Amino acid sequence: MLKDGEKGAILQRDKETYAIAPHVPLGVVTPEFLRKVANIAEKYGVKAMKLTSACRIAMVGFKEEDIDRVWEELGVEPGAAVGACVRSIKVCPGTTFCRLGQQDSLSLGAELDKRYHGYQLPAKFKIGVAGCINDCAEVCIKDLGFIGKPKGWTVKVGGCGGAKPRLAQTLTENISSEEALAIADKIIKFYEAHAKKTDRLGRLIDRIGFEEFKKEIF
Repeated sequence: MLKDGEKGAILQRDKETYAIAPHVPLGVVTPEFLRKVANIAEKYGVKAMKLTSACRIAMVGFKEEDIDRVWEELGVEPGAAVGACVRSIKVCPGTTFCRLGQQDSLSLGAELDKRYHGYQLPAKFKIGVAGCINDCAEVCIKDLGFIGKPKGWTVKVGGCGGAKPRLAQTLTENISSEEALAIADKIIKFYEAHAKKTDRLGRLIDRIGFEEFKKEIF
């Protein structure tokens, strides 16, 4: 029996079959990829497919002996769905598609995904990028997030959903995409070095104080 996350597989309630979630950066797919996913699902008798809140396609009902072959046929990496790491980056359409977009969320999100998706940390770490203040990427409950405004990005930190929800706090405003990436790197490296095991970023901030955290980043 595989451990949760091993080979990108998650054991299901029946204790016999597994779900996998191919990595779909930013939730942007091609028709060809969707056809491939559908064909593989039919070939292996997948019981269900679920579009997740992180814009992945969860495929449920694989046998353990098929997992390696399925990944080979899909030709993509597993999505970071479990474990202490940076999960899939949640991103809205931004200026690429949406008439309300103020900043290019897809470009910033793609670079964050390339740098950090699956990056190992003391606990799970969620990142969101929203192209405008409507915040369709739910930056308000992400460990690290960026909201696009006319003069640049607003950086939000420490958000968390779950049993003890915490709204993200504004760290800085009106920065460029290059500055946003530099700040993201500082935050993730600081969190990696100072967080206790299972600590979300918000808990670390509460422990040391927001102003002290801000001094460490800037």
